[in-house]
Amino acid sequence: MDESILIEKAVDGDLDAFNQLVLTYQELAYNVAYRIMADEAAAADATQDAVISMYRKLDSYRGGSFKAWFLRIVTNACYDELRKQKRRPTVSLEPETDESEPIESPEWIADKSLGLEETIMNAQLEKAIQDCLNKLNQKHRVVMVMVDVSGEDYETVAEVIQSPVGTVKSRLSRARLKMQECLKLTGELLPDQFRLNNEEDDD
Repeated sequence: MDESILIEKAVDGDLDAFNQLVLTYQELAYNVAYRIMADEAAAADATQDAVISMYRKLDSYRGGSFKAWFLRIVTNACYDELRKQKRRPTVSLEPETDESEPIESPEWIADKSLGLEETIMNAQLEKAIQDCLNKLNQKHRVVMVMVDVSGEDYETVAEVIQSPVGTVKSRLSRARLKMQECLKLTGELLPDQFRLNNEEDDD
């Protein structure tokens, strides 16, 4: 069914149409939230809050890209969740056993299709990338996640952050520079095709 028809039906209170819209965008919404939040539970909470907020705000949708409109709600939900986290005591994000001891090699981190060494390298690289993303300020992180991780175009991201395309490009340029500087510290963790030419800098 055409998305515009689904939106029209959802605005009129058709729950089946609303659920189809949610199914269309929930994976994208969660992936964006996860990269912003760097925590599965927090990303799930932010996504759930965004879906509820979308339902309540459907009658305020005024056309344009529905995806951009929804992603703006998602990013706002992430900001709200990050503010909540600042007011909570800091807790470890590492998985623990029933005895509250950290799990050294959590099962969810392993990809059974890969060898042990490759799995460890991929996990380390993933952590390095996410750590560098976390060091970006929220505005830069959101733009980088939208463009470089989710593959959204500049126009969509501009709608999401409600700023000109030029602002998107400027923030992305700064974010990429900061990520490059941060990832230089990972050294051998980066695959060859992504590795920065640190060796040349040493000559």
